Amino acid sequence: MVYRRFVKYGAGCPPEEASRVTPRESIRSFLKLTEQEEYAAAAHMLNLSEFSEDEQREQGSELARQLAEIFQRGEWLSVSDLPGREDAVIEDPTGQNPRVGETRRNVEVSSLKADGETYDIRLGRYRVGDQEPVWLIMPISVSYIPVLYEQYGPSMLESYIPKRLQASFGILKIWEWIAIPVFLLFIAMVGWGVHRLIMLMSKWLPSGMSSIFASQIGMPAALIAMSLVTQTVLDYVVSFSAVATTTFRVLLISVLAWGVGTIALRLVDTIMLRLTRRIVGEIDDTKPRDERRLLTSLYALRRVIILITVTGVSIYILGQIQLFETLGLSILASASVLAVLVGVAGQTVLGNILASFQLSFAKPIRIGDLVVFEGEWCYVEGIFYTFIRLRSWDERRLIVPVTYFTSKPFDNLSVKSTKMYRSLALTLHLSADIGLLRDKFLEFAKEEESIIEHHKLLCYVTAQVGTAQTVTCYLMTSDPLAGWTAEMNVREKLLAFIRDNHPEWWPREIVVISHEDIARGAQGKGSADPDSDEVKPSQ
Repeated sequence: MVYRRFVKYGAGCPPEEASRVTPRESIRSFLKLTEQEEYAAAAHMLNLSEFSEDEQREQGSELARQLAEIFQRGEWLSVSDLPGREDAVIEDPTGQNPRVGETRRNVEVSSLKADGETYDIRLGRYRVGDQEPVWLIMPISVSYIPVLYEQYGPSMLESYIPKRLQASFGILKIWEWIAIPVFLLFIAMVGWGVHRLIMLMSKWLPSGMSSIFASQIGMPAALIAMSLVTQTVLDYVVSFSAVATTTFRVLLISVLAWGVGTIALRLVDTIMLRLTRRIVGEIDDTKPRDERRLLTSLYALRRVIILITVTGVSIYILGQIQLFETLGLSILASASVLAVLVGVAGQTVLGNILASFQLSFAKPIRIGDLVVFEGEWCYVEGIFYTFIRLRSWDERRLIVPVTYFTSKPFDNLSVKSTKMYRSLALTLHLSADIGLLRDKFLEFAKEEESIIEHHKLLCYVTAQVGTAQTVTCYLMTSDPLAGWTAEMNVREKLLAFIRDNHPEWWPREIVVISHEDIARGAQGKGSADPDSDEVKPSQ
């Protein structure tokens, strides 16, 4: 850009301490001069070529003061991020930027929003004749100053603040160090009030899904109210310096997005709970397979909704705080390192998430299925992103990582049908009447409601060792846990029958004592008859 006349403030020359050779030095000089309240000198950093010399004298200082206020209260400005070379060449240590090495004639200093519109403050490079080129705030950006000052200038409340409290102390002004804690206390009280109100509403509402939903959204609703009140106060009551404003803005956006996302997820959970209670009821394998398959699909849908919500909230937050604009080059520079770190650190988490989706859609297990995992009889109570929750028969909860569960063999006793073939074994003496025992087994088994398909009832001798034989009875049950109870009942009845009617069927050892043993014993005691044929069992 070449102008026919040298751009300067009025008829004077820029002060010696003002350096305008590079974008970084130009803004640094501007901030230093305005901090010293030398607004006339700072106006030399503005391209006032659109103004006459008289207008430059009259308006230059005021425009410089207003721009200083905008920089201080708008977006946190990092001077070190501006180019430090005269030609503002694009530098990229990673070499991934296709524009690396390209010189620039204008550079963005800040991008601010006012009344829903975006306004850029940019520096332009100007040369006149043989003079050294300088970097100045471009005329179009100078024209934005009044509009931005209306948005970011001091509020009406600040006009009542004593002058001595408006002095800077560190990164903030003195009055801000006092006002911010009071401001945060006020916002905390607003959040506490909203939370208490919603908790009371949850108690007033009739028992049911509405009260459950209200009891779960107290905290996110309080945070949303806090963020909205904070934004209103910052817009219409008071405005802080850029450091505090930028921090508040990032926190407000994050809290608001998190609150809305959490309420949405709570709504999904409440709907799922209602569907579970209405359609499925208690989670176990006595429910039809279609209902358990539906509940498993609902859990998968919940995880998809969570994933979409988290992704959407993250994109919204990053877009609102313009993270990619301010840290874009840094992210690109460290992208390969981040990829490796995330890949290593998140390998287990990502593996569990993918495995949970695989389980939900392939359905080797479903919510309510009865499984035997590492010797434990458990109901599948929930399939989550990274773990599976199993409910054992004694009401314990086993939390198993998804990848660990899928890498181990397990028995799904409900995959096709809840029916189960069970067996019980009795060890009896060889003299036991198997026919009579079989009849009693059939009688006792048919008395049990959970034993089905009576034509499959079987009772056979399956082994024999010495003087004992093993009798095994087989029965078909309607479901595994009821089958276990039926098996125990039948075993107890058979044992009671043998004990009460045929105790001689119990296994026993018989010792035959020879005449020599009797004689040897008689000699030892002096009372036995060596000619006796009496045979005594061992004690």
